Amino acid sequence: MSAGAAFDRLVTIMARLRAPDGCPWDREQTLETLRKYVVEETYEVLEAIEQGDPKAHCEELGDLLLQVVFQARIREEEGAFAVADVADAISDKLERRHPHVFGDRSVIAEDAATVVQNWAAIKAQEKAAAGPGPKSALDGVPQAMPALQRAMRIGEKAAVAGFDWRAIGSVLDKLDEEAAELRAALESGDTAAIEGELGDYLYTIVNVCRHLNVDAEAALRQTTRRFEQRFRRLEAEVVAEGHVIRDLPDDELERRWQAAKRALAGL
Repeated sequence: MSAGAAFDRLVTIMARLRAPDGCPWDREQTLETLRKYVVEETYEVLEAIEQGDPKAHCEELGDLLLQVVFQARIREEEGAFAVADVADAISDKLERRHPHVFGDRSVIAEDAATVVQNWAAIKAQEKAAAGPGPKSALDGVPQAMPALQRAMRIGEKAAVAGFDWRAIGSVLDKLDEEAAELRAALESGDTAAIEGELGDYLYTIVNVCRHLNVDAEAALRQTTRRFEQRFRRLEAEVVAEGHVIRDLPDDELERRWQAAKRALAGL
């Protein structure tokens, strides 16, 4: 089956489910009730990618695609737009913002960084042509994004606008500066200051990741997963021996932790 035919089949199925004689659950759904599923399905796609499981990745992408078709169907019932409009809109955008491929071949795009700069410039032109309204280089980053991911995007957008450290060494210097300010806040005992300095420290770490082309969200998820695997192994061994983690001395916990790390090395 071609991609077009497969997509048409999904759109037809969704229309049938939303029909008066369709599925009661699907007919009850609204844009508000579907919001949580978009977030859940997105994270399940990310998990499938990280696990390197192509079969799960295919399935989770299908679940995410369903959310696009589902919401577009609701909008079509309202008379706002249809799923074809969604596909056309993103296709038009891709063609406009890749002139080096679909338009003026004289546009220079020798590397990914240049493509990003061109994309930002074209996007700014589109916003200017759209009429009055907020015009900031930071526009377009949803407030509802996870804080770590949003910090990454804000930093990227500021960098495209020309506001950024010139080299990774400068970012690391800033990290040292923020660490010193955090220590000073801790010594002061000022709760508000501590929270603020912790935020500054976290934001600078995100920018370190950005300069090193490391996805901060993915890096933290991987580290959290490794910690979870090691802790679960340590926990199982302690429980099997009839002990309680909090009752063990620090040196014994460290010994067991290092043993768990060795046992799970490479995972």
